[in-house]
Amino acid sequence: MISIKNLELLCSRDELANLPEGKLLINTINAFSYNNARRDVLFEEALTKGDVLIPDGISIVRVCKWLNAKSQPKERIAGWDLFEFEMNKLNQKGGKVMFLGSSEKVLGLIKEKAAVEYPNLEVVTYSPPYKSKFTVEDNLKMVGAINDANPDLLWIGMTAPKQEKWAYSNWDRLKIHCHVGTIGAVFDFFAGTYKRAPMIWQKLGLEWLFRLLAEPRRMWRRYIIGNALFLLLVFREKFGI
Repeated sequence: MISIKNLELLCSRDELANLPEGKLLINTINAFSYNNARRDVLFEEALTKGDVLIPDGISIVRVCKWLNAKSQPKERIAGWDLFEFEMNKLNQKGGKVMFLGSSEKVLGLIKEKAAVEYPNLEVVTYSPPYKSKFTVEDNLKMVGAINDANPDLLWIGMTAPKQEKWAYSNWDRLKIHCHVGTIGAVFDFFAGTYKRAPMIWQKLGLEWLFRLLAEPRRMWRRYIIGNALFLLLVFREKFGI
């Protein structure tokens, strides 16, 4: 069972800058994904057996210190941070970036904004069918679209845990040689369809509260019940219960 004490986490932004080139699966973890991974074996495998795991949650950073965990991240590294770093890096030399996930509307807004902010990048998009479970045919089409595009950078945004499980399950079918990041809400943040918390909220570790206040009906279960569950699970891990 997944354990915060034993997680292999990226601990600094310097390590992010020094990731090796080639095919790498980069996932993020926060309180929400930790809770889900405790009861979803495939999701747990996707997080713990991927190539890189980033602490996208101040709660993970603080709990690692409290539990004296194997990894001691110095700061939260959000999915947005990963996105900006990889996009700027690729834009400097030029290349092709692919966005898999979300709706045609959001993907269209992403292409428009990327053309302005990252002019040296060719943007390819693919909007998968909106359903809870993909068919074999759906998966073959998605894998085929990625392999045909052969991008220099691939973003997958289908919300957790769906995106992580899809990438992990189809990893061997992807004949690509680039970094692959599962970044969920970043698609909407970049497109402008959802507003990210102001910087002061981020620095205080309260981005989750901003999202809760902005969308209480959609987020109350994730953050009120979910955060309480996370604390319970952490206490159980701390004291071996």
